Amino acid sequence: MGLLSQLARGLVRGADRLSPFTSKRGPRTFNKGRGAKKLGVLTSSKKFLLVKEMVPEFVVPDLTDFKLRPYVSYRAPEGSEPPATAKQLFDQLVAPRIEKDVKDGTFEPGNLEKYGFEPTQEGKLFKLFPKNYAR
Repeated sequence: MGLLSQLARGLVRGADRLSPFTSKRGPRTFNKGRGAKKLGVLTSSKKFLLVKEMVPEFVVPDLTDFKLRPYVSYRAPEGSEPPATAKQLFDQLVAPRIEKDVKDGTFEPGNLEKYGFEPTQEGKLFKLFPKNYAR
């Protein structure tokens, strides 16, 4: 749209509709915010209680003698390998160890934890259910 059509539209509809809707133009309860995560809860008496479990904790490793830079250029070439699937990871990492133990006669079907199998999902952040398993 051209400049004249924008001006005509502003005059016909009203200039206020073209300006951005901010917290100054809205009601007293309107707060646009910037998408920040809440770090606690607001009580019924309008007091804010900080919940320490809701405060994000950033775990940053020590990179004093690290040779790589943290920036990856947008001009970097795309990766040539497709992302690994669960079957490929199993075939590359776990299957050789199980085959070796079967050949040696030390394989125990009841002790699969040594290959990385977890019988329960208790304490996991994301629990795996049958519908989430890779096929």
